[in-house]
Amino acid sequence: MARSALTGSRIRERRALSGVKQADLARLVGISASYLNLIEHNRRKIGEGMLRRIAEALGVDVAVLAEGAEAALLDGLRDAAAGEGGVVGPERPELERIEEFVGRFPGWAGLLVAQHGRVGLLGRTVEALSDRMAHDPYLSSSLHEVLSAVTSVRSTATILTDTEDIEPEWRARFQRNLHQDAERLAKGAEALVAYLDGAAVEEGTLAAPQEEVEAWLDARGWHVPQLEAAAVKVAAAVEEGLGATSASARRIAERVFTRYAEDARRLPMPAFRAAAAAGKGDPARLAQLFGVDLAMVLRRFAAVPDARVGLVICDGAGALTLRRAVEGFAVPRFGAACPLWPLYQALSRPMVPVRAVVEMAGRVPTRHLVYAICQPVGAVGFDAPPVLEATMLIVPDAAAAVGVVQPVGPTCRICPRVECQARREPSILTEEF
Repeated sequence: MARSALTGSRIRERRALSGVKQADLARLVGISASYLNLIEHNRRKIGEGMLRRIAEALGVDVAVLAEGAEAALLDGLRDAAAGEGGVVGPERPELERIEEFVGRFPGWAGLLVAQHGRVGLLGRTVEALSDRMAHDPYLSSSLHEVLSAVTSVRSTATILTDTEDIEPEWRARFQRNLHQDAERLAKGAEALVAYLDGAAVEEGTLAAPQEEVEAWLDARGWHVPQLEAAAVKVAAAVEEGLGATSASARRIAERVFTRYAEDARRLPMPAFRAAAAAGKGDPARLAQLFGVDLAMVLRRFAAVPDARVGLVICDGAGALTLRRAVEGFAVPRFGAACPLWPLYQALSRPMVPVRAVVEMAGRVPTRHLVYAICQPVGAVGFDAPPVLEATMLIVPDAAAAVGVVQPVGPTCRICPRVECQARREPSILTEEF
């Protein structure tokens, strides 16, 4: 069992709470009071047997003394220190004294961990809002409507103010127009504020039919049991799952569900999981084993129940047509993604599998192992260009993966990597560009 340097402090705290004297506890566990005093002040290491006897004497679980309630604080402070990895000199966090700090100042430690979490949340909020401000079509059209109404109100008010000899009939018309434009402005502003407030309060606010389908899949972990059964019809599954959503969302869902059902028919989940476990999850080996294309294998990995993977699919123009997010790998909701993603490298090399270890930029950079493949979809004819589609599977925690680490980002607008040859526009998160 893992033990930290604060085990002695926890023993002293538990003994005091139980009202047991140091000499009495030492006698119960068969050691001298002076030796127990050294243990309680973290000056002597304690073995498994001794720790177990002390826990029994105090009537607590061994884990309470070995790990303690401050384990989460230690992990949180280490994450906070990792996020400030570039700090050098006297301001560098003393990682070697982190347990001492938690033991002496648990309140301050908790505050720092909470602040670190808050900073991370605000950073993600800025990323989402900046992405939305730059690319949300609804927001753009709403702002245009508000500006149009403001311009109309200003023009009408200027005419009424600057013209003294307006005929009563025309004055009445201008006043009526002014009233209508003012109502249009009020309704447009109210709708815009409600939309932005909803986006800030509800993380799941949807702005497009594609997002409705992705949100429905997210709620089910991207595993749809009714589509795994061969007898279930896609139309019935769409109506049952997304019957109350928009017609556009249902049409997108029909396409996604049809492909899901075909994947499930060709790669039954029990057989797929068993083969994946035997083959150590190698997508290429599984594709050969089942006689299917590699993209289908990547999609099935994303449909495994409780799978901690991400999936991104784009068309030949680079637009993201399906997105399953995974922790640590930012996928933009509206704008174009990072051009360095292996997803786009696969587009330039159809039918050539791509495997890479990527490091996503952020306060704490995260590494992922990704697999990508670009394949033609639909019928291929001599007189028409092929319709291409690229699929990328994202597997978190690639620390053990072998290969050159490729730095990537979410999208240029919110990527902190200043020195990047693929940058399209300045980042709002840096001042050096």
